[in-house]
Amino acid sequence: MAEIEVFNPDTLHKPLGAYSHVAEVGEHGKLVVIAGQVAMDVDGNVVGVGDIEKQAAQVFANLGNALEAAGGDWKNVIQFMSFVTRREDITKLSAWRRRELSAHYPDNAFPPSTLLVVSGLADEKLLLEVQVLAAI
Repeated sequence: MAEIEVFNPDTLHKPLGAYSHVAEVGEHGKLVVIAGQVAMDVDGNVVGVGDIEKQAAQVFANLGNALEAAGGDWKNVIQFMSFVTRREDITKLSAWRRRELSAHYPDNAFPPSTLLVVSGLADEKLLLEVQVLAAI
């Protein structure tokens, strides 16, 4: 049986339901699953209401905090899965991701990524949710 540790870093808001923010698996290197992060600050306030770029900044800050708490960073990410609620935000989000993530992936070797347009997220003010798989 694999050793599994789930935890919630102090740098992220308290989970809003029956989940943890981070799960670690393994002894010799580990697979880290980070729950979908949304534009909530550590106090649970929605950041950037109506603004996909401000929400993306908070979402990716949360992901960075979770990666760090698990002992990794962006180079450990093996997959992104993103959910947006407004199709019209895809162009802005894609530009934001390319601009901001280029610093973490200077050779443009971005991890695999899936983007889905969904009818809604847990709070109607949320425009974006991103889940990450990492190998640390």
